[in-house]
Amino acid sequence: MEYVVKTKAVLTINSFEKGGDGGGPSECDNNYHSDDTPVVALSTGWFNNMQRCLQNITIYGNGRSVSAMVVDECDSTAGCDADHDYQPPCPNNIVDASKAVWKALGVSKGDWGELDIYWSQA
Repeated sequence: MEYVVKTKAVLTINSFEKGGDGGGPSECDNNYHSDDTPVVALSTGWFNNMQRCLQNITIYGNGRSVSAMVVDECDSTAGCDADHDYQPPCPNNIVDASKAVWKALGVSKGDWGELDIYWSQA
């Protein structure tokens, strides 16, 4: 049996679409991504200087799991400016996810916002 290292995190919601909450295009590929695509941004430490760019992670929450591609950094060192859509710096334990991830985990829309999860490298 394969042992998977799971990391505890907080799942938050973001739009990676043009004009969405995320501000500019994704750092990994300089593109925008549909809310219907399971994509995430990771806190600065986990993003690891783009080392996890375009890799899939598995997110475990609400009794389900979903695979999502890392496309962006949730910046733990900077914020409150135009590049970060005037959002404060990101805590260091965040997996910031598109609506598709929340849907795949079966979380009711009224509960979208923050969810305690685990994630692992896919």
